[in-house]
Amino acid sequence: MSKVLELFGQSTKVANENWQTIVDEQQCPFLGKTCYKVRKSNPEISIGTCTVLYGKEENPIIICPTRLIDKRKIFTDCLHLLTTHEPGNELHIVPEVSIPGGSVDYFLVSAKNGKVKDFVGIELQTLDTTGTVWPERQRLLKELDIDQEGNGEDSKKSFGMNWKMTAKTILVQMHHKIHTFEHVNKKLVLIVQDKLLDYMKKEFNFAHLSNPAKIGDSMHFHAYSISEQKSLEYAISMERRLSTDADGIGQCLGLQAEAKVELQQILNALESKISHRTLFAPV
Repeated sequence: MSKVLELFGQSTKVANENWQTIVDEQQCPFLGKTCYKVRKSNPEISIGTCTVLYGKEENPIIICPTRLIDKRKIFTDCLHLLTTHEPGNELHIVPEVSIPGGSVDYFLVSAKNGKVKDFVGIELQTLDTTGTVWPERQRLLKELDIDQEGNGEDSKKSFGMNWKMTAKTILVQMHHKIHTFEHVNKKLVLIVQDKLLDYMKKEFNFAHLSNPAKIGDSMHFHAYSISEQKSLEYAISMERRLSTDADGIGQCLGLQAEAKVELQQILNALESKISHRTLFAPV
């Protein structure tokens, strides 16, 4: 049996899906466009793997960060961090904003008359795999009787999870960026799966983090679980929230950060990108 649980955002346990069409169209339902995870050897083919079974206990592990934006729950769960948002302001979700010291996946923005009044930075991190998921994907297509180029390859290769490198890399990135946000008195949120947060807590010094999270802290961790529903589809839900500040992230790694940026640089970058296309209307 293939270990791929979700392909192009659809549960592989749902037998009545039109899988041939789903695979042919290669659409990511979370982004509303073609899946960007493609084969290096054939960039015309999207891999489309969102979630897989992994480990002795065969837990569902999310391997694509875009999977986390399903129904935009993660943005709604950050609304309380817009501490100067006022009724009447517009809400925007602005993707991929570059700031000195790095790029931030999303900004949740409160704006009025085109001017930013408040914002929260949001980073997404899921587990990186080692090896390749492609053979597992192809085994799934064979099980589903899907006609797809390369479906006949009989590779026994498997994949692993790069727990250590994933965790350390994202913490180092947060270490650089949180000083930027703290310097301008704003919040940064890291969205992860609960399994990855559990690993971080085990391998790094997390004892000093606030649990539950404190709204006054600059750095927040939002951990989500993913579970099978009665419909056989999978859904994410908030499991826990932790928080700390710039010094706290330094304690996690035993390092100190130096990144600083002026508030106006971030405001200029956001105001140049907000438009009717980025409007966000919470359900």
